[in-house]
Amino acid sequence: MKKFRKVLDGLTTSSPGGTIGSPSGGSAAGTPTATPTPKEIDIQETLVSENFQLCKTVRHGFPYQPTALAFDPVQKILAIGSRTGGVRILGRPGVDCYCQHESGAAVLQLQFLINEGALVTACADDTLHLWNLRQRRPAVLHSLKFNRERITFCHLPFQSKWLYVGTERGNTHIVNIESFILSGYVIMWNKAIELSTKTHPGPVVHLSDSPKDEGKLLIGFESGTIVQWDLRLKKADFRIYYDEAIHSVSWHHEGKQFMCSHSDGSLSMWNLRNTTKPFQVTFPHGKIQKDGRKESCKPILKVEYKTSRNSEPFFIFSGGLSYDKAGRRPTLTIMHGKAITVLEMDYPIVEFMALCETPYNNEVQEPYAVVVLLEKDLIVVDLTQSNYPVFENPYPMDIHESPVTCTAYFADCPPDIIPILYSIGVKHKKTGYSQKEWPVGGGTWTLGSHTYPEIIITGHADGSIKFWDASAITLQMLYKLKTSKAFEKPKPSEGRAADLVEDDPFAIQMVSWCPQSRIFCVVGISAHIILYRFSKYDANTQIVSLEVRLQCEAEDVISPSENENNPCFTESGSHSPQPHHQHAASPGSGTTEGNKDSNPCLKVKDRMVRVPPGYQAELVVQLLWADGEPPQQITSLDINSAYGLLAFGNCNGLAVVDYLQKTILLCMSTLDLYGGADPYQRLTRSPRRNRQSTSGLTELSDNQQSIDMDRSKSPTSVKGPGRKLSLPTDLKTDLDHVNGHCTSPASQSCSAGKPRVPMGPEGPRLTRRGPGRPPFRKAQSAACMEISLPVSHTEAAATESRENSFSRSRSSSVSSIDRDTKEAITTLQFGESYARKSDTLPTPCLWVGTSLGVVLLIPMSIPTDHEERMEEPVTIGPSGTVLMLKGSVLRISFLDCMGALIQSPYEVWRDLNAHEDPDRMRRRKLVHISPSSSQDTCGEGHLAVVCSEKQAKVFLMPSQSCLFVHNITESSFVLRADVVTVCNSVCLACFCANGHVMTLSLPSLRPLLDVNYLPLADMRIARTFCFTHGGQALYLSSPTEIQRLAFSQEMCDNLQEMLGELFTPIETPEAQNRGFLKGFFGGNSHNFDREELFGEAAAGKGSRSLAQHIPGQAGMEGMKVAASGVVGDLARARIALDERGQRLGELEERTTLMMTSAETFSKHAHEVMLKCKDKKWYQL
Repeated sequence: MKKFRKVLDGLTTSSPGGTIGSPSGGSAAGTPTATPTPKEIDIQETLVSENFQLCKTVRHGFPYQPTALAFDPVQKILAIGSRTGGVRILGRPGVDCYCQHESGAAVLQLQFLINEGALVTACADDTLHLWNLRQRRPAVLHSLKFNRERITFCHLPFQSKWLYVGTERGNTHIVNIESFILSGYVIMWNKAIELSTKTHPGPVVHLSDSPKDEGKLLIGFESGTIVQWDLRLKKADFRIYYDEAIHSVSWHHEGKQFMCSHSDGSLSMWNLRNTTKPFQVTFPHGKIQKDGRKESCKPILKVEYKTSRNSEPFFIFSGGLSYDKAGRRPTLTIMHGKAITVLEMDYPIVEFMALCETPYNNEVQEPYAVVVLLEKDLIVVDLTQSNYPVFENPYPMDIHESPVTCTAYFADCPPDIIPILYSIGVKHKKTGYSQKEWPVGGGTWTLGSHTYPEIIITGHADGSIKFWDASAITLQMLYKLKTSKAFEKPKPSEGRAADLVEDDPFAIQMVSWCPQSRIFCVVGISAHIILYRFSKYDANTQIVSLEVRLQCEAEDVISPSENENNPCFTESGSHSPQPHHQHAASPGSGTTEGNKDSNPCLKVKDRMVRVPPGYQAELVVQLLWADGEPPQQITSLDINSAYGLLAFGNCNGLAVVDYLQKTILLCMSTLDLYGGADPYQRLTRSPRRNRQSTSGLTELSDNQQSIDMDRSKSPTSVKGPGRKLSLPTDLKTDLDHVNGHCTSPASQSCSAGKPRVPMGPEGPRLTRRGPGRPPFRKAQSAACMEISLPVSHTEAAATESRENSFSRSRSSSVSSIDRDTKEAITTLQFGESYARKSDTLPTPCLWVGTSLGVVLLIPMSIPTDHEERMEEPVTIGPSGTVLMLKGSVLRISFLDCMGALIQSPYEVWRDLNAHEDPDRMRRRKLVHISPSSSQDTCGEGHLAVVCSEKQAKVFLMPSQSCLFVHNITESSFVLRADVVTVCNSVCLACFCANGHVMTLSLPSLRPLLDVNYLPLADMRIARTFCFTHGGQALYLSSPTEIQRLAFSQEMCDNLQEMLGELFTPIETPEAQNRGFLKGFFGGNSHNFDREELFGEAAAGKGSRSLAQHIPGQAGMEGMKVAASGVVGDLARARIALDERGQRLGELEERTTLMMTSAETFSKHAHEVMLKCKDKKWYQL
């Protein structure tokens, strides 16, 4: 420590020029700006690059844009395919696996190799894939690419290794599952139909083997033609020509009849004894009209015919409703005997499947449930009860119940927080579910040894907040909070509501949560903040409302000299508006432009309300309309339970609220926060008494230009006419892309104001918003957010010309440009720090980061005694300390001088509604972690880590010297940065707009990891990407799914242990004894040997030009992962089969050569025989 103290002394006495780290001061990583070299600092850094590895862990939520469904009745696992080439495999809770086809082609169909631990997928690029499910991370073993024909339908009989593949041309091919090689046996469409038929039957839409005889294959063509093909005799047993197009076919288990669903909404039943016409045709939902005709119905897309031993058979189908009933929901119909039950669904049905007790198609099926895959949900219906209840879904399939607009990730939470949240949330769960166990219960999963409490918080467009238990790479709903309950419902008849046309006024933009004190704070799109306290008891409460005006008039802007001697703005004035608990005019009562001013966007409930246990709203802070403009959205937020303070900012300024005393402590414009320490030397605006249009912080000159503080096209430098909200208009379901350029979320809502043009009474309003343009728009999910900041050609050219020119002269013209520049508050951080160089002890401070790369320190004086804290005011005011970086400031964090992360002070949670010992519960118990608590002596300072869009810097406090600086990126910009703990140490984790995930050591800022993970395809990723402790991160990979990933080598190593096993060894159930008579008269299905018909010896090889075999990438990697046990045996068997196939190919070529040689020899021998046969022996 002696060596370290000498360094500190040297830094403390360093020149003032080193106190502000100019971005041009050091460009190389780790270049110090102070005299002593950083290498002298005696901090032992333990992290090295070997501690980091990036890998995906698990994906939660509903599969986006699902297309296919499959179920293994023995293993009891479910597979769902998607349009983007993804496959989700689900078993018991905890068994959840995501696979992705490299091609990204849509999955058309899924087929399990029942009880074999394998899955066949057919994709839209006409490729078949065989997946090995006997390992924790499934891999492709084989692929078969069809070149000349398109795949339309696949069928794999139970316990068969031959896959039937139907194509768009009407042909049926046969693939060996073991070798994934095409058989030479082909059923051509022109042989399947009669020669006299003049039209093509269309694509194959159905394939199934007869339950009575496996040697008979039923082929259904789209046009309505059905053919039963005798595989042995290679001819058709019968052909059916029906007038209506066929969508699906389902057999009776005895194999004597089958049912078809058609495009006219009808079901036809066919008996094999007479195939000339159906013996029954029904229109389940078609009624006879007055003129005697059947009303037209929608197609029945699928039907399943399932028999039951003790009751009537089940007929289950989707669709078939009449066209005249507009607005009807999609339906699933269950016909059981004479009872017809129609189940209405919330979303269109993609696929459904009946779950049966037996995997054999020639036994009584005994269906017990129906899995219904909807466009945005997965439900399972219990068929064993007459009212058909649904099972409670154990998977988190409702993340997208309302579109996700923000996320937060907390690892290593207090161990008691999850049980408490669950106990509160379980009281509000829906009822009426089936009492039976969830039927998809396959696989095995154990908790694992490397688990700790983790919580994910999602904010949604409807104003709801969901808390999820994310421990042990699972996800379970804990608690749901509806923030809209704090406000009155907007009445459409009111003038304000009609003008706003706001569909989602409560949409969540950001959240701040202190797990220790359980204080929770949310920011909404309507420029409102709600503070919640947690209680285990219900209570009667009245929500306190504070209203803040973060827009000031030009007449009220005062020069820094007038402000220097009054740093604490606690008096009533333009800079610190007093709280208004109830406004005289209702926010919705005004209809004129002038009446909107000084009103918030929402109306808080002003009466006593009964609140249930859980999070209870205590305080609502709202920004007010000003100058006929709605308030700018809030861009930064921080809350500290030990201080009892809440700070927030936007592109107009900063406000600090004392939520214990319910007062506003500070409300200042960003420019005024500098005092006399403005590094850009901007001029204050001179008051204009005579003006026709309102001026203020949102005013720009007519010749508006934007400046770029060296951001390499960072979005914070984009300024333009017109204000655009960060949440765009329409709620899209598809993936949106960034318009023209990537936009940083740190500055998305900080577009500058508009030029004021003197007009009539309606002129300014139209100029501000445009004709008919509402000031607020429909909140959009983070999955669909795109932010478009308009840039004029002049501004773009000026911005480009000023790239890489951070240091430049401050002429009057530049000052005028700076005067109109919006400087947003982009990050806030409370903590114990040193506001001035002369400070010897740490005091409560607020660190403020702005979009121009400036960090401001604001000291606070907070009474320590509990009674004084509730009565005496908190003193707060700017200190004049300014630190600078390139790009918008994203994150501020503190380390002690041993390199350990300093946690912010917090208050220990206490239940204010508890009934026992109220005096004890009123006392606040604070936990202060001082920067000097882990050091030998006090007053040695701490390190401040500041990360911006472009670079990271480490400052030594209180000397304010920049110890280390690292330029993170030149061509892109950082979207998210966090200081996190990894392997008992700390690092800086960054996610850039170019898709790179990086980690830097602390405090030296050495690059440890730089992986090009994924491109920024849309703003969904930028809005939802977040890091947490333990080397984990997450983002919204689709509008309905959360992708978690790990960047810690330790986490990746433990991942195999944490993942569930998809395959468990289970004996295949034995087939029922059919009896002598049934076996004798029921056909010779057991004598059918497919190998004799489809094998290479009998049918030869398929055409190589028709399909190309592609070996899977599992290869040696799969062998290493599955080096032992059944998985290893399977992998070795697959590789042995490949080698055997190659040897057989070589043998075939050698045999062909030998046959050619033999034929030549035979020909010559025959010629010699003919030449010599008439000669005598003595003539030879």
